[in-house]
Amino acid sequence: MSFATPLSLAGPLRRPRQMLSDQEYGGHSSIHDDAMAEKLGFRAGPIEGPTHFSQFQPLLARIWGQAWFERGCLSSHFLNMVVEGEEVRAFAEIPPAGATSTRVWAEKADGTPVLEASASLGSDAGPTLLETRMAALRAPGRLLILEDLNVGMTGAKDERVRMDPDKNMGALYPFSLNQKLAAITETSPWYSDAAASPWGRAIIPFEMLSVLFEHSSREAAFPVKGPAVGLFADQEIRLIDGPLFVGEDYILRREIVALAESKRTESYWVRTRAFDARGEKPVAEMLLNHATLKHSFAGYAEAN
Repeated sequence: MSFATPLSLAGPLRRPRQMLSDQEYGGHSSIHDDAMAEKLGFRAGPIEGPTHFSQFQPLLARIWGQAWFERGCLSSHFLNMVVEGEEVRAFAEIPPAGATSTRVWAEKADGTPVLEASASLGSDAGPTLLETRMAALRAPGRLLILEDLNVGMTGAKDERVRMDPDKNMGALYPFSLNQKLAAITETSPWYSDAAASPWGRAIIPFEMLSVLFEHSSREAAFPVKGPAVGLFADQEIRLIDGPLFVGEDYILRREIVALAESKRTESYWVRTRAFDARGEKPVAEMLLNHATLKHSFAGYAEAN
């Protein structure tokens, strides 16, 4: 007997760690600082969204095997913030045999949704969740914080990046890979032991790809007005020729691909492409919606 009801994999409840309480950008604390978060009307500094990506890795590896770490794509819209101490569970719908895309999501222990996402394998799996969301964006009204940005604007220069085991990743990410591995919700010897890795080298965990892509973002010099506080509203990470390796040099190139506005935020969507050390072969890319809180910018209400 067969049924049309989709079945899902569910991971264990985990308590992800907050590692950005000391994050600093633009000369001020970020939304991940408790005092700043409370000032902006949140109950505490939230855990960064891509921290939750680790909980999907065992589920998607079960579905697609080693290929997930080489050509996987996770495309996520963040729904509700999580603070340290809260428990989160990841889910993945089991796709039909041979399918290269599926639905995934995460919930708090009480059922509160944390994020919704699509997971896919390869470049021909159809539109991702964020590709669909971005295609539906309406042109923003008059922007203030982002008025000097435009679609098609590129970063000021190529950014050379690298993640070594004990390298502090800077003001935006004031911790090292080894410090993250001591706190990560789902660990693997592939992240630290070259001999255990199928590729003969330690690989960068999926959630830490966000750190690799974003820690040098100041070098893009996009003219965003400030000081103002932002957060990640949507994020997609795609491996093209992965995995990416610990101790390997990569080149990043950024481009603004959309501008948007909501009642509370002004947003700019950036596509960041990662290339090999010579800047020739694409290996991965990230689509990130930076949502800047209007009321965190001094004088915003008066200016509008």
